[in-house]
Amino acid sequence: MRWRKEYLRLTYGAGAYRPYETIVAEAAEEAGIGKGAADALARRWGDLKAWPEARDVLTELDDRAMLGIVTNCSIRLGHAAATSVFAGFKVVVTAEEAGFYKPCRETYAKTLEMLGTDPARTLFVAGSAADVPGASALGMPVYWHNRIGLPTVDDVSPTYEERSLDRLLTLV
Repeated sequence: MRWRKEYLRLTYGAGAYRPYETIVAEAAEEAGIGKGAADALARRWGDLKAWPEARDVLTELDDRAMLGIVTNCSIRLGHAAATSVFAGFKVVVTAEEAGFYKPCRETYAKTLEMLGTDPARTLFVAGSAADVPGASALGMPVYWHNRIGLPTVDDVSPTYEERSLDRLLTLV
């Protein structure tokens, strides 16, 4: 958790894109974990698993809506993670491609542009508290997948807050 908090602090404050793997390594060092942990994470990236319900929910939603993903990862890691969960995403936008990390508006705007959708008609599914004000600022309703009950950021509330992805099946 220390490592994740430090990683989030560094990405949220990064401004223009800096290499993802560099930020992950810096966060590990700052958290007192050491650079070796960051190297191990990169080597074992393919071992990471999505939430148990993710694939089934995405498969069912694929028949109802255009699906895209926006991630703070590098191009290589972001596309690998996305396709390991679901092969049907219409777009995958990484911070590297957008030139900025979330929650900068450019990252969300690039995704909306690539999907060709209006923000008000695009439900953003947030996995992080900072995505809530970030996506909301562009006018997107936000479903926050807050699995472990974290607090909000900047007192911005999501449109929906759930501990799993399952409710998406009744909303979309």
